[in-house]
Amino acid sequence: MSNDAMAKQMANKDGFIAALDQSGGSTPKALRLYGIEEDAYSGDEEMYGLIHEMRARIIKSPAFSGDKVIGAILFERTMDGDIDGTPTAEYLWDTCGVVPFLKVDKGLCEPTDGVKLMKAIPGLDALCARAVGKGIYGTKMRSVIDAANPAGITAIVSQQFEFGREIKANGLMPILEPEVTITIDDKAEAEAILRDEILKHLDKLPEGEQIMLKLSLPSEDNFYKPLIDHPKVMRVVALSGGYSRDEANTLLARNEGLIASFSRGLTEGLSAQQSDEDFNAKLGDAIDSIYQASKAG
Repeated sequence: MSNDAMAKQMANKDGFIAALDQSGGSTPKALRLYGIEEDAYSGDEEMYGLIHEMRARIIKSPAFSGDKVIGAILFERTMDGDIDGTPTAEYLWDTCGVVPFLKVDKGLCEPTDGVKLMKAIPGLDALCARAVGKGIYGTKMRSVIDAANPAGITAIVSQQFEFGREIKANGLMPILEPEVTITIDDKAEAEAILRDEILKHLDKLPEGEQIMLKLSLPSEDNFYKPLIDHPKVMRVVALSGGYSRDEANTLLARNEGLIASFSRGLTEGLSAQQSDEDFNAKLGDAIDSIYQASKAG
């Protein structure tokens, strides 16, 4: 696998990143939206088996290719699994032309200062080494901002960059994801504090070093343009964050240079009960709409 080719694709190509990384807590909900109720499986192994089948079905769809989907974020078990006998990351790049990323965070701490920091990530170096060995290009890790609290947001950005440094040292491209909850009253104020904090940390990065950012769609159009244009940022991607796909696409298209990294926005309307023909058509429509919104932006 060529890291240079992957880097070039992530930096320059039109398209978006598919987020296929629901983990333990969010998997039952993802399966329910896919038409599989909790009484259809017993225990984690069966649950993870079913979500892997769903992800494999998405990845194997003719609509899912590097023409429009330039990257995909995987859950650890998805990375460790395979698709038709080929390790997932290898299948993504060699068969689909899609750059593979790995979700590395272990969930969120209890709220403090209006934010939820990430839990410690024990064995991060070992996980990164395993990811590199499997052909993963980068990582993603999420923390959450629930209020425009300067102390909390300063802590969240510091933690993201700290883990980011460790990930970079292991030869992977980190996507930092300090998500601002879209329903909070002081969302715009939180975004202003967040942008300033990120800019401070970017300016301290060594010359020539880059990271990626995954952020909630901003309250003000083009608010994150200073981050998108920053020489130390490879790409800024947006999460759908609870908006419907149509709402998220509309907002995304108004932000120049911002591309999507949708999870629920991508899988909306897909179901285990659909025929392959229907499933592929629905997924194709979703991919087209997210691609066009990313390109418009």
